[in-house]
Amino acid sequence: MPEWAGRGGRQRRAFVVGGALLGVAVVMLVAAWRSTGFLSDLLLNLGASVVLAAISYVIFDPLFEEARKARVQEHLSFDQQAFVARLNRSGRRVRILDTWTILLEQRHREETLTAIRAALGNGAQVQLLLLDPDCTAAQQRSEELERQRVDVPRQIRTNLRHLAAFSDALDSRLRQRLQVRLYDASPSIQLYQWDGRALISFFPIGKLSFNVPQLEVDMDSPWGGFVHARFEELWEHEQATLNLERYWSVVVTLRHDDSDVVEVRVPYVTVDGQHYVDCRGFRVTGPLTVRAMLPPRAPGASPAVFALAEPADGDHTPADAVKRHFDQKYGHEDGDRAIYRLVPPPGHSRTPAPRSAAAGDTHGR
Repeated sequence: MPEWAGRGGRQRRAFVVGGALLGVAVVMLVAAWRSTGFLSDLLLNLGASVVLAAISYVIFDPLFEEARKARVQEHLSFDQQAFVARLNRSGRRVRILDTWTILLEQRHREETLTAIRAALGNGAQVQLLLLDPDCTAAQQRSEELERQRVDVPRQIRTNLRHLAAFSDALDSRLRQRLQVRLYDASPSIQLYQWDGRALISFFPIGKLSFNVPQLEVDMDSPWGGFVHARFEELWEHEQATLNLERYWSVVVTLRHDDSDVVEVRVPYVTVDGQHYVDCRGFRVTGPLTVRAMLPPRAPGASPAVFALAEPADGDHTPADAVKRHFDQKYGHEDGDRAIYRLVPPPGHSRTPAPRSAAAGDTHGR
């Protein structure tokens, strides 16, 4: 990790370099005092010059640095290869804020994931913030890109599927430095940050944000401070963000005759406001009910009790459409899924369960 990081680090560097020059100047002046003749005059002049150089460095280096940070470089489009190369060298922080990222499309995926692994190995914290594929903003962005024939929710789900597999393949030391969250808000800024530099752009109507000019900025500049604040606002917003684990699966408590039996983590999708779970991991027999916290975006909510209903032809959402959502989210499976819809059990008031029984407190995928 670089020793001189941020504005304070650069100021310390200026003082250290200036101090070193002053030290050299003192040595020269002491030597001039002890010498005589031409050597004394030479050392005296050199020492005085070094003193002036040290003072000038301490005064002007911060000014030049501020001017450099304020400079904005414009690129005609997003250069995937250049950013991946910068990822490999990153050692402090990598941040991506986007709807979905083309870096995880097939032609770039292997290089990108290798670069992310390298950044994690260098000690970098890698944070990805992508748009929630189930939110209204994702569908609106698809409508904006209708002429491009881009299915934004599908693109995001594909990204998340590969990120989930990549995270599972990491060892625990690297996995704790990788964080993926989803945001539910109108996309406004695209950010690709490596250490103290970043590429930023905005979302044009009818165009992919990768094909519009990109501004390369210093994160200590006003531009950098603006996008940093936007990223932090979304990242820390509990009601607007959802981490990858809670998106990928949900913990349900199996119940029989109002008694808890076991907790299991199952795949799930939400379609047209209805929640569906894949129960292949256990057999559904008898009057079985489950307790789950859905939607999982509300971390402070209590789980509710549901019955399991098999999708039927008369449902508002056809069973084939629900299966397609599972395939988009988790990929095509060789075996058959056991898909059930969560519905209020007959005669049950769906009163919240005690907080101690909250299924969302367990970990694992």
